[in-house]
Amino acid sequence: MWLDHLFPAQILSQRPFERKSAQEDGLPGTPHPRVRISPGTRLLRAVLALAGPEAELMQHSEAPWASVTFAGTRHTIVLCYDGWEACDAAEALMATLPEHEFTIPRTLVADAAVVRLDQSLLPEPKMTLELALLLLDDV
Repeated sequence: MWLDHLFPAQILSQRPFERKSAQEDGLPGTPHPRVRISPGTRLLRAVLALAGPEAELMQHSEAPWASVTFAGTRHTIVLCYDGWEACDAAEALMATLPEHEFTIPRTLVADAAVVRLDQSLLPEPKMTLELALLLLDDV
């Protein structure tokens, strides 16, 4: 670390501040470095929470999107549900998703829709949902 070259270890050990590389040194009780979570990851977490524990994430893709007045990203999420109870959860997601108010900092979910549904009943019920969501950057 560059501080080691400027200050001897004895001086640094006497200071009341923590080194950011303390986690690498393996010192117990040191805080983890702060990681910024992207709006896309926040959206995916919110959708999976709304989808319920029965949902299995099959795919998530993100593409930049812009119009004359707005900029943001378009997200496509594919979820799979296996079993009767899981299919009930999928139907509940289809009913609540379009009107759900997402709370993602500095981002507005402008559009959320189910764009594709694949359903089979035999040998056991299975539903695959493709969701399309549009996130607009709040400036």
